[in-house]
Amino acid sequence: MNEKSTNRIAETGACPEAQTGVSTQYGFTHSRYGLSGSTLKLIACITMLIDHTGAAIVDTIIFDSNLRYTNLEMWNNLRTLYTWMRGIGRLAFPIFCFLLVEGFFHTRDVKRYCSRMLLFALISEFPFDYALKASVPFWNKQNVYFTLLLSLLCLYLLDQLRGMPWIQLFAVYMAMTLAKAMMTDYNYKGVFLVVMLYLFHDYRLYQSIAGAAAISWEQYAPLSFVLCFLYNGKRGLRLRYFFYGFYPGHLLVLGLIRHVVLPRIL
Repeated sequence: MNEKSTNRIAETGACPEAQTGVSTQYGFTHSRYGLSGSTLKLIACITMLIDHTGAAIVDTIIFDSNLRYTNLEMWNNLRTLYTWMRGIGRLAFPIFCFLLVEGFFHTRDVKRYCSRMLLFALISEFPFDYALKASVPFWNKQNVYFTLLLSLLCLYLLDQLRGMPWIQLFAVYMAMTLAKAMMTDYNYKGVFLVVMLYLFHDYRLYQSIAGAAAISWEQYAPLSFVLCFLYNGKRGLRLRYFFYGFYPGHLLVLGLIRHVVLPRIL
C-alpha cells in the first residue's frame, strides 16, 4: 500500500482493524478464522451463476417449450426450480458490493481500479444482453459493472470531499441519479448499498446491519451479510482477472446455450 492509500485510510478515521477488514471487538481474528476475499468471491460467482442459469436457461425452457401442455408436472417443477435459483442468486450482488468497498480501502491506485471496472463494463455489455435480454443491444438495462463503477467513483468523490458534507451528499445523489438514468442493474439502490457499506466500514457488525437494511427490499439478499460478517481480511487466492472475466465469460456461455443449443432441443 503506497503513502497516498495509507493516508486515505488514516484520514477517514479507520482503525487498524478496519484496514484488515476485521473488527476484533466482536471476537474475530484475521489470522486464522473466517472467510477470505477469494472465498467470498467464489461464493458470489457460484450464486450468480445459479441465478443467471435460471434467468437464461430455465426461464427459456419454461416459456419456449411445450412442457406446459405435454408434461404439466415437470413444467411446475421447473417453475419452482427457477424461483429457488433466482432466490439463491440474490446473495451475489451484496457480496460484490462489500468486496468493492474493501478493494477501495486497500487499492494502491483508485483511478486504475476505475479503469479496470470501466473496461469490463464495456466488455460485459454484449454478453449481458445476449444471455439475459430480449435483444442485442438492449438499451433498457446495463450490466452490473456499470453500477459498481458508478459506486466506486462515488466513493472516490466522498474520499476527496471530506469535510464538505453537503457536497458529499450531492455527489451521492448524482451517482444514484446517474445509475437510475443509465438503467444499470440494481441502479440507484446498488449505489446506495455501496455508500452505506463505506460509511460503516470501520465497524463490521454495524456495517453488516446497515448493508442488510439497505438491500432488504431484495428477498434473501440480506442473508449475504452473514457471510460478509465472517470476512477475515485476507485476500486469499490471487485470481483477480479470473473473477473479473467470470462475469462476461459465463454470460457468453449461457447466451450460446440459450440461443444456439436450446432452439435445437425444444
